[in-house]
Amino acid sequence: MVSPIKLTSYTTKGGCGCKISPDALSSVLKDAKRPGQNDPRLLVGLETSDDAGVYQLTDDIALVQTLDFFTPIVDDPYWFGQIAAANALSDVFAMGGQPITALNIVGFPISKLDPAVLGEILRGAADKVEEAGAALVGGHSIDDPEPKFGLSVTGTVHPRNVLTNAGAKPGDALILTKPIGVGIQTTAIKRDALSPQMTETVMKLMATLNKQAAACMKAFSVHACTDVTGFGLLGHALEMAEGSKVGIRIRQADVPVLEGTRQLAEVGIVPGGSKSNYRWVQDRVSFSEALDELDRLILCDAVTSGGLLISVRGEEADALLHSLHEHGVDGARKIADVVDEHPGKIVVV
Repeated sequence: MVSPIKLTSYTTKGGCGCKISPDALSSVLKDAKRPGQNDPRLLVGLETSDDAGVYQLTDDIALVQTLDFFTPIVDDPYWFGQIAAANALSDVFAMGGQPITALNIVGFPISKLDPAVLGEILRGAADKVEEAGAALVGGHSIDDPEPKFGLSVTGTVHPRNVLTNAGAKPGDALILTKPIGVGIQTTAIKRDALSPQMTETVMKLMATLNKQAAACMKAFSVHACTDVTGFGLLGHALEMAEGSKVGIRIRQADVPVLEGTRQLAEVGIVPGGSKSNYRWVQDRVSFSEALDELDRLILCDAVTSGGLLISVRGEEADALLHSLHEHGVDGARKIADVVDEHPGKIVVV
């Protein structure tokens, strides 16, 4: 039994484990050498900021490869391990693949924290990897003053069944499989401002694999998919709009949001990553005047281990939504339409 600790307090001041903003990444990567980008076997590379890379091995098998890690966002080390693993595994599910192996990535202040804490993080991750149907095959660790944990995950997919964020078509509907507001609520955890009941709810949400949602969508005409994580709902939807060269019309009232999120935002509990996301998207997103700044920030909230954003043929959307609900993906909602108008941009009504 590990003694209770405030694991999130070991995150350095100002640190939140958020992704580097897309505009900052673009400026860094634009001149960077990219070996193999012209290799015809590289089916998905860096071009559309997709969730994972895909490399074809044979006529029937392609590898899906991804990596993700971050600092503690909850205080329970077992839950932190589960959440970090679910978050990394999600990228493979979003690409239409099945995870097969995973490697741990560990930074840990071994002289400051009980090694048993790390043991609980690893146990949580191992349980989630097993649930996903993958094998944990090793990893790498460093002594670090700030705890960090995540996974490098390899999956497989048939080359003809690869899903990217760049295939959405006019007439599609967008389905989101988990509610947003996670970034605001985990920031509240760090500030001791979230109730135990709400903390348990958001931890369970983040630790839930997107495995079942990914399985459901295989039976339908899905044209594009991504998972909603650090760039927020609008950030990842914008990547889909730009990559697919389509417009997206989101109905704010239909977007599922964790209970209590608005109230937390009203007292100033909004992570820096969510504010950065808002600044990044606002010149390419047209908001209804009925939406105030908090409504807009919530749509940009930086999510950890969020749901899948699925672009499915419009005529099949209700059937997919029914299948998701029937198989336990209770939070799934139809939130938007893909349109010909305003390609590369989003309208929120």
